[in-house]
Amino acid sequence: MAEKDISRYLRQSHDRVFEHNKAWAAEKKASDPDFFTNLSAGQSPEYLWIGCSDSRIPAEQITGLEPGDAFVHRNIANLVCNTDLNAMSVITYAVQHLKVKHIVVCGHYGCGGVKAAMTAKDLGILNPWLRNIRDVYRLHEKELDAIEDEEARYNRLVELNVIEQCRNVVKTAGVQQSYAQNSFPIVHGWVFGFNDGLLKDLKVDFEGMLKDIQKIYNLTE
Repeated sequence: MAEKDISRYLRQSHDRVFEHNKAWAAEKKASDPDFFTNLSAGQSPEYLWIGCSDSRIPAEQITGLEPGDAFVHRNIANLVCNTDLNAMSVITYAVQHLKVKHIVVCGHYGCGGVKAAMTAKDLGILNPWLRNIRDVYRLHEKELDAIEDEEARYNRLVELNVIEQCRNVVKTAGVQQSYAQNSFPIVHGWVFGFNDGLLKDLKVDFEGMLKDIQKIYNLTE
């Protein structure tokens, strides 16, 4: 493709975003004249969504949530690291200020971050980030190594990674203190499947998880 053609393609692709935005705004205003007035008044979302940065998994579209329903944080492989000030700030703001009732950690099968973490290769700046996933593998090494099919092993690691990130959410002081005072938020672990477009609820036992970790990570005082 010639340089001139590439430039035209990129401009058209960019213009398309604004065209869709205008159409979306017009549709919302037509169906609800007060939509943007209400939207600008403030937010009180029910959900904090912690998902993967993968471009194919837009939280609102796959769940049917509307603008204002979910406070969203995304990163590679939906990790919740206590040294990640971005993630910790999001959780603190969502819990203490927005008073979210649910926190969802959502992974997806075929996650590139999970696959990269299982690659015996130096990945440069990604190494310290992906080590968090490798640590999940280490914790569940016996179960995972018993799975002969490689794809099934990766998919199980996706699920275990989601559960471990839920546990990391539960370890935070804000979540523990809010639950002790208000009986919310509840933490959930879900996985999205590209094959059928459906969400799988891993049925994380939030109360049981909270009780287990508080022997060491009790921050309610």
